[in-house]
Amino acid sequence: MLAAAVLSCAFAPTSLGSGRIPANAPIKVKLVHIHYRAHNGARRGAWVILPAWYGPHDDPPLPLVISPHGRGVGALANARLWGALPARGGFAVVSPGGEGRRLSLYSWGSVGQIDDLARMPAIVHLTLPWVHVNHRRVYAFGGSMGGQETLLLLARHPKLLAGAAAFDAVTNLSQQYNSFKHLGCNKACEKAWGGQLGRTLQALARIEIGGSPWKRPQAYAERSPVTYVRALAASCVPLELWWSVNDRVVLDEREQTGALYKRIMSLNRYAPLEEFVGYWRHSAEMQAQARLPAALAVFGLIPPVKPLSNVGVHVDAPVSLAPGCQRTSSAAHTVSTRRVATKKR
Repeated sequence: MLAAAVLSCAFAPTSLGSGRIPANAPIKVKLVHIHYRAHNGARRGAWVILPAWYGPHDDPPLPLVISPHGRGVGALANARLWGALPARGGFAVVSPGGEGRRLSLYSWGSVGQIDDLARMPAIVHLTLPWVHVNHRRVYAFGGSMGGQETLLLLARHPKLLAGAAAFDAVTNLSQQYNSFKHLGCNKACEKAWGGQLGRTLQALARIEIGGSPWKRPQAYAERSPVTYVRALAASCVPLELWWSVNDRVVLDEREQTGALYKRIMSLNRYAPLEEFVGYWRHSAEMQAQARLPAALAVFGLIPPVKPLSNVGVHVDAPVSLAPGCQRTSSAAHTVSTRRVATKKR
């Protein structure tokens, strides 16, 4: 059974993602609910976001963004972060429900979940045969746990993606497990979690992963993007790393995403990698009203954000790309290796 809804946004029409947007097309999207079988046979839902004009009689191949949700956040809530951006650029987004080893909303990068994400382009087309995916332009975007799974997808399936963007990602899951007990919790949080936020998250992690980091160190390493830093550095797939010095969920992101950035660059200084550092709340920038448009513009999925300073981003002088990283033909855009930092708001 499929369900659809329509959202609107006051963006001006453009012609980017699909290469062909009908003249005077409304900048609206439709959300289509589909189902798929996860790696363990469980029936899971996913939301596919499409430009409202797209349908069986007007169906050019579209770029597809795979967007895994954050910890404890449902697929629909994640889909709503995108607003009408897919209509602005002419691309599709799929937001899967997810399925871990034991838990769904707390998959934390399980191998089966990452394999399910890699199947999303095929799942979308098989479930909606009139939706045609441009397989040379498949991307992954995610925040928090979704950022962690985006990085794992890139590391394990580099040939699938033309680019990826991770916002406030967990890159070392063992370190994050230890940080859970230090997370702040206001009155609303205490009411929702019974005053046991840190302990409950650690208990959920032990259920999903099979124990604590001390009992299952290999299992935590398997779900940590930092374990695959060599694969990320060698993938030559354009990657955006967004992280905040004010994050209160992924504590000390300098030792998470910041450390991952440094390690990738130490292994391949010509990797097509960009780092965005700012002062936002955890994953607050991954939404249509924040810096998600800027991240999409890097990959040519929507028009460039002009000037970049309007979104509070300062860009250092880019480093020219040298032959150390051979771009594949799937990267249908130009990305310079550069480090950027956002201004404090």
